[in-house]
Amino acid sequence: MKKGSLSINSENIFPVIKKWLYSDHDIFVRELISNGCDAVTKLKKLSLMGEFDEPDEPYRIDVITNSEDKTIQFIDNGIGMSAEEVEKYINQIAFSGAEAFLEQYKDKATEEQIIGHFGLGFYSAFMVADKVTIETKSYKDDEDAVYWECEDGLSFQMKKSVKSDRGTIITLYLNEDSYEFSNEYRIKEVIEKYCSFMPVEIYYTNANAPVEDPKKATIDSTATEDDKTDTLKKKSDTDDGDFKEVDDDAKANAPKPLNDTTPLWSKHPNDCTDEEYKEFYHKVFHDYKEPLFWIHLNMDYPFNLKGILYFPKINTQYDNLEGTIKLYNNQVFVADNIKEVIPEFLMLLKGTIDCPDLPLNVSRSALQNDGFVKKISDYITKKVADKLSGMYKVRKEDYEKYWDDINPFIKFGCLKDEKFLDKMKDYCIYKNLEGKYLTLPEYLEAGKEKYENKVFYVTDELAQSQYINMFKEEGIDALIMTQTIDSPFITLLEQKNENVHFYRIDADLTDNFVSDELSEETAKEYTDKLTELFKKALDTDNLTVKVEALKNENTSSMLTLSEESRRMQEMMKMYGMAGMGMDPNMFGGQGETLVLNSNNSLVKYVLENPDSENTPTICCQLYDLAVIANRPLSADAMTKFIARSNEILSILAK
Repeated sequence: MKKGSLSINSENIFPVIKKWLYSDHDIFVRELISNGCDAVTKLKKLSLMGEFDEPDEPYRIDVITNSEDKTIQFIDNGIGMSAEEVEKYINQIAFSGAEAFLEQYKDKATEEQIIGHFGLGFYSAFMVADKVTIETKSYKDDEDAVYWECEDGLSFQMKKSVKSDRGTIITLYLNEDSYEFSNEYRIKEVIEKYCSFMPVEIYYTNANAPVEDPKKATIDSTATEDDKTDTLKKKSDTDDGDFKEVDDDAKANAPKPLNDTTPLWSKHPNDCTDEEYKEFYHKVFHDYKEPLFWIHLNMDYPFNLKGILYFPKINTQYDNLEGTIKLYNNQVFVADNIKEVIPEFLMLLKGTIDCPDLPLNVSRSALQNDGFVKKISDYITKKVADKLSGMYKVRKEDYEKYWDDINPFIKFGCLKDEKFLDKMKDYCIYKNLEGKYLTLPEYLEAGKEKYENKVFYVTDELAQSQYINMFKEEGIDALIMTQTIDSPFITLLEQKNENVHFYRIDADLTDNFVSDELSEETAKEYTDKLTELFKKALDTDNLTVKVEALKNENTSSMLTLSEESRRMQEMMKMYGMAGMGMDPNMFGGQGETLVLNSNNSLVKYVLENPDSENTPTICCQLYDLAVIANRPLSADAMTKFIARSNEILSILAK
């Protein structure tokens, strides 16, 4: 029997790395700049430990593109590498220098996080480059600089370099499919995407851009003599007789980094102003609207997590209801809306979350270790619930002001997350017919004598205005629930509140609206008589008529639809069952009921004059009026209604 260790050679593994390691080829920019950040961070740690004297020049990373030569350079003034380290960390695939450094200094300075872990980021360069070179000089003065070159990703050349300053220069000679990355606008776009908040300043240079001579003084030829004199006063002669800009001008014209090394989430909430939060929101999400409010996450134990979650103002009718939550790892962008970390219902928000402890996979694009990630997700959910419940308790007026905008999010959260529901169930509020906000227990308590455990609600204030007026006249309240999400949320509320049942305001007529002057026998007689007349006038057999003596004699007719039937119809529409030829009424209930008021003069006329030539016209008009008060008429029905209305007006005008 032969035993041994499995070996991997570059001929086998490198094509896999080159093609499949990263799903997006532009990610090489993130990886190489991250390596530069790590090189700087290592040097800072050595300085803190007294093993390196920091120089006067600031740490930085430079990205230089040359669209003529089709090259990109990544330059850092970090720790650099010796020949031995190049052998170890570059020539051996997947040997992470970051991991080795962390292990060596794990009990010492840990103020700053190192980004890399896997040792594969450098090889992402070969996804876009036919040839890659490295020039590097270690921070150790006694180490020679090293030049490394690889053209096919399999074999390399390595020799001493003439590089004299500390740091590393990586040059990519782009392949034909990747020339786009030598374009200034394209590379800046990628840097903004992945590196906007990396911890070391990043500068960009276009090698093909014309260079202005900084020693030349430019004076506007159209300026006055006084203006020219003022301009010249701002300059002083140099030793060689040329002009030199004063410090203020030099600072104004100095290149600016592409990134913000101290993003707002990295600061303590007490050190951030409202204006800074809003400015950060506009900058990151390119949203011109103001956010409603925000939550600043700041946690050190049992894991490190910082971030800001914004509640955006959403027009639910027009806006995309999916937000954007950007996930970072040590200030390096990982991905948008990673569902393992961000609970599904929080996807309506916008925000940034930075968690150095995230167990990312080798390409930093997916997650491992479900148990740990679940803890992060639970923490975020808890913080959001705490913020909302705290606002209700302390700033109730603000909570009510925001409710119309945030209630779809809260209801979605309650539907999707049991823990969120437990925390928020007492802080869900509802607007009533008077425009006041009530909790469900408050609504039930106020109406216990009139409607016990029934909850009436409105889905369309305009279409259901007739019913709303009837409710107001009788002193019966209802809740405004006009959001799409309210339908499943109502079902959830019924499940969680035993014996509580919801009825849309047009579901049925309660005893509060009906007088007792109509006997049961008379009501049946009227119903039978009017059913026959209306079916004949409307030319239909599918009609249910009910006669009631309503207290308000001005109401002639109205439609009701049982809650059970209406919910079934909504479910069928949701799942497309109606389009399959299935009858919405087949699952119980008789569908719509036409309620006719025996106290109304028009209904009395029909009862007393069944054979009149005007009776069919009045029947059709009463039915259409009932429909209009409930929902829009169809195009054909509206045409007939208008023609009939004109006919009635003509009769009255005679």
